[in-house]
Amino acid sequence: MSRLSKVFELNPAGLNWPRGVMFLDIALVPLIVFWAIGHEQYLLSALFGLLFAWLADPGGDYGYRAWHIAVFAVIGAGLTALGFGIGGDAWGWMVLAAFAVTLAAGLAVAFGAHRFLTAVLLNVWFIIVLGYAFSLHHHARITGYTWAQVLAWAGGAALWIAITFIVWLIRGREDRPQPVAELPSDTARRNLTPPLIMFALIRALVMAGTVALAFGLNLSHGTWLPIAAMIAMKPSLDQAMLVSAQRLTGALIGAAAAALLLLLPASEHGLRLFAVDLGLQVVALVLLMHAVAIRFWNYALYSAAIAMGVLILVDIGQPSDYAAEGYRVLWTFCGVGIALLVTLLAGLLPKHTDKAPPRSP
Repeated sequence: MSRLSKVFELNPAGLNWPRGVMFLDIALVPLIVFWAIGHEQYLLSALFGLLFAWLADPGGDYGYRAWHIAVFAVIGAGLTALGFGIGGDAWGWMVLAAFAVTLAAGLAVAFGAHRFLTAVLLNVWFIIVLGYAFSLHHHARITGYTWAQVLAWAGGAALWIAITFIVWLIRGREDRPQPVAELPSDTARRNLTPPLIMFALIRALVMAGTVALAFGLNLSHGTWLPIAAMIAMKPSLDQAMLVSAQRLTGALIGAAAAALLLLLPASEHGLRLFAVDLGLQVVALVLLMHAVAIRFWNYALYSAAIAMGVLILVDIGQPSDYAAEGYRVLWTFCGVGIALLVTLLAGLLPKHTDKAPPRSP
């Protein structure tokens, strides 16, 4: 019961409804745009471009903010092009790319905590892109062009730059604080110590291995395996166990609720199907709004809201069933288990080295 209470432990100071409502207001722009052009398969890229640009915003002088977000958007656009470009190729390229991107993101800690955060965001987005591209490549009715996905991501990030410019003008051109104050803002450089390098290397190997399992074995909805492993990988075992339990609990709640919602359009046709699909997209945005608002309130509930929103957006054109959601929960459980096992073994390695008998001269 004590462990369960920790999983659902609430932090009253972390609840921020104005932030969630603001995200919903801005996210309605790409939603309406893609409704108008009839290409909802690009909505996910635009929303993640908007959300991650928001999280990567360092605050301060507007010129510095715009430059920082623009560089972030360009790197993200390159990773989007790479992910969608190799998403339908041999899985070996996907494994190699996942290893390289994850290792680079881990070593970015040398440039400060905030830049490490932006690198991790790009890392997460790249893994999502690989899974989304893989699913689109194997789907007969939905086509996603790489250049259009890149444009959607860049458009989402550009939308946040435009919003910050408008707010900057309204506020009298004064410096603004970091939009998400709970995230690290330190940009001081630090030395890459052997433990930091080792953790970055282990994390990259885990991501490469889980990507190989997910796409090499062609697992149904296998993307959830590397994503869960990435989130659960923490420097300490206690921290990893808590985050893993919250992530798994949230995935179970989110997948079960999404399964019920995604069964609604399964029996509809024609105009009613179109109306239900539009309604589910609005529901997904509302769920993402709740996720933004409760991110630092409780991670388990945040994971549930994120899982529901993303599942609806990914599966809106291909109504899901209980088996699909079951696979997602299964791979989430496996990814969490792999991350915990690797973290445990990595923690035992230094102890084993310390206890080793000294060699004779």
